[in-house]
Amino acid sequence: MIEVGRKQTLAVIKKVDFGVYLGESADSPREEQVLLPKSQIPENIRVGENLNVFIYRDSSDRLIATVKEPLLEVGKTALLTVKQVTKIGAFLDWGLEKDLLLPYREQTVQVKEEDQVLCALYVDKSGRLCATMKLYHYLSTRPPYSVGDEVKGRVYEISRNFGVFVAVDDKYSALIPAAEVKHAYTPGEVLSLRVTDVKEDGKMNVSDRQKAYLQLGADGEAILRELEKQGGSIPFDDKSDPEKIKEVFGISKAAFKRALGHLYKDGRVELMEGCTILKKRN
Repeated sequence: MIEVGRKQTLAVIKKVDFGVYLGESADSPREEQVLLPKSQIPENIRVGENLNVFIYRDSSDRLIATVKEPLLEVGKTALLTVKQVTKIGAFLDWGLEKDLLLPYREQTVQVKEEDQVLCALYVDKSGRLCATMKLYHYLSTRPPYSVGDEVKGRVYEISRNFGVFVAVDDKYSALIPAAEVKHAYTPGEVLSLRVTDVKEDGKMNVSDRQKAYLQLGADGEAILRELEKQGGSIPFDDKSDPEKIKEVFGISKAAFKRALGHLYKDGRVELMEGCTILKKRN
């Protein structure tokens, strides 16, 4: 069966003036054949020989074969460049004559010309090939990483309930859990991350925070900045509400307590019931 959006090895069935017809076998019926245009026929090709081609639809919406290598196949992901934005969506350069449509409904953020977007290829209800930026079901769940590995990940979608969805190396499924989200992220943003969990289904949790002992300094600096901003006193201690800590400092209560303890031992702050006071340095 000839599949749109995929590379396939097909046999040359018949030569015509404007190209060759290909099929799965020499006796494939006409409705199961596809044209490879004359301009793409390899030199000295003969009937019965096999060709590796990609199947898509031309500007007249007919199935057509090409020997060119597309940048994307059905079910896979790739970083593509926006060539044009129109009323129906954006058109992407994917290495073929006909640009690839990214409909507005498949965009997780509005794109503009020259943007690079990570997307997947799918076949819509009418049999046409389209791109989507909603990647959750297209990313690999067979990561080559272990807990503690440092990776690069591209933000592709943001959920208030679940967290920040990330494509590690533009290929593997990962999530910054909502509890770990400490500031605003933007789809398309590339982050330096640390793998914190690899689940049984192959999906990963990641964090853009360093290991606890390395993060103390950054968290402590955040507390000191807030102290200076508030004139040397803040209404927070180790019993403060976790949500308020997250709102002001962008860190968990556990991280706040670690950093506060570090600052106290270092003689930078005084701890009182319900507040923290900045100690004056000699």
